[in-house]
Amino acid sequence: MSEASPETPAPTAATAALMARRFRGYLPVAIDVETGGFHPATDALLEIAAVLIDMAEDGSLKRGATHDFHVQPFAGARLDPAALSITGIDPHHPLRPALPERDALQRVFRVIRHAVRAHGCRRAILVGHNAAFDLAFLNAAIARCAVKRNPFHPFSCFDTATLAGAALGQTVLAKAVTVAGLEWDPGSAHNARYDAERSADVFCLVCNRLRDSHQAAEERARALGWWSAAAEPAPEEPDAQEPPLETDFPSP
Repeated sequence: MSEASPETPAPTAATAALMARRFRGYLPVAIDVETGGFHPATDALLEIAAVLIDMAEDGSLKRGATHDFHVQPFAGARLDPAALSITGIDPHHPLRPALPERDALQRVFRVIRHAVRAHGCRRAILVGHNAAFDLAFLNAAIARCAVKRNPFHPFSCFDTATLAGAALGQTVLAKAVTVAGLEWDPGSAHNARYDAERSADVFCLVCNRLRDSHQAAEERARALGWWSAAAEPAPEEPDAQEPPLETDFPSP
């Protein structure tokens, strides 16, 4: 598992402004986790992948760089043999290049905070297939590691299972990807990097098909006088001066 795919170019001022407006100041980031079970408080986080979402000059969304890591089970973590048989992960393999949980989170979050600032957004929002699962494991790991600079909204997310069910008639990721006309490799499934990238592809495809609807809604929001507040970018701050996690989160 490599740390990152080739970096995408930094957004231009124009595309950053478009992204900051598109989701009310929230930057979508696709996340997938592979775990040692189904219980966030007790079961190990074993892989995490984050896929950045970029915007083209015409306002369409596209998949950006991927950052992914193997993760060491935390002390006392439960490892369900049934879950490991599905993912094929051997958490204790001597050649597995796994990082401590806190280190993996900090590396992923550092990249995401940079992307949030580059796009003039306020915060990231998780995109995932059955996103509640990924968000629950992410939040449990954040609490366990006492991470203070979490870039994600703590409870809101974009679920690609819901989006794919509405737009494509399929809620299973493999089927949604296939009916969308994209490539699906069954042998690569249940790998955090692969699943996060396919989830990002589905998210971009559905959002791009909804561009006319979004533009009409944007015009209506402007007519209602909502536009200036919705489009206001966040001030750029260096990593060292980022504020601690807020306690009052507006919903997207």
